[in-house]
Amino acid sequence: MATLTVVANIHAKPEDIDLIKSELGKLIPITRGERGCIHYDLHQDNEDPAHFMFYETWESRELWQAHMSAPHLAAYLRATEGRVETFTLNEMTQIA
Repeated sequence: MATLTVVANIHAKPEDIDLIKSELGKLIPITRGERGCIHYDLHQDNEDPAHFMFYETWESRELWQAHMSAPHLAAYLRATEGRVETFTLNEMTQIA
């Protein structure tokens, strides 16, 4: 079975960059310890500090979906409500 790659793009409101960065950082140690997590890497754009990107690899879509309903993700959503300008998420499969 192919792994699942997830690319999540988060654009913080300019006045909330530090808050978003801090809250995203809290997700990393917990998520990396979750069953099925292969990679969970956070990036920040060099030219647009409000743009954050998670590059994730999961053993399966089912295990990623379990992550998406985890308490620490719900806490992140509460802490950042109204502070994210845009959010996009792509589920992808590596083909080469």
